[in-house]
Amino acid sequence: MKQKVKLHDRTFEVMIPAAEIDAAVTRVANRLNMDYASSAQPPIFVGVLSGSVIFLSDVIRKTTFNNELAFVQISSYEGTQSTGCVKQKFGIDFDITGRDIIIIEDIVETGHSINYMIDYIQSLNPRSVEVCTLFFKPEKYLYERPIKYCAMEIGNEFIVGYGLDYDQIGRNLPDVYVLSNE
Repeated sequence: MKQKVKLHDRTFEVMIPAAEIDAAVTRVANRLNMDYASSAQPPIFVGVLSGSVIFLSDVIRKTTFNNELAFVQISSYEGTQSTGCVKQKFGIDFDITGRDIIIIEDIVETGHSINYMIDYIQSLNPRSVEVCTLFFKPEKYLYERPIKYCAMEIGNEFIVGYGLDYDQIGRNLPDVYVLSNE
């Protein structure tokens, strides 16, 4: 029987255990280590708040190259649904001209948020911009831009845990949960 949790009015059950998530984070960090080991300047990880915090923390602890860190906050969700409208609450407040940027996102679904972020960061004249996401939903993705660093591809389930929330709760769960059929 799968472990279950109740968040607000919904019951969720484990979909991806913490050990499987950790292995995926290690794999994506190893790819980053290979690609950025010889960077002339430390790349800048840009964490998209709030969902990416746990993933970002785990990724940077597994990197072996010098790096810098910045955060932006955008939102497009209400409850279990994307609104399709991206709102930026704060952004990068220092010069990133000529720098390699790695956007860290918890999940890429339709791509509205990440494409907004890419356009925003490209307007600041970096050397390069890549995306690193914990979860990617290729069936829902509406854009042509590739997602270079993806830890795990998943289906169209609504998930919570490991940084992802349901109405602001559940981020602290070490496993990833999906809505239960009960």
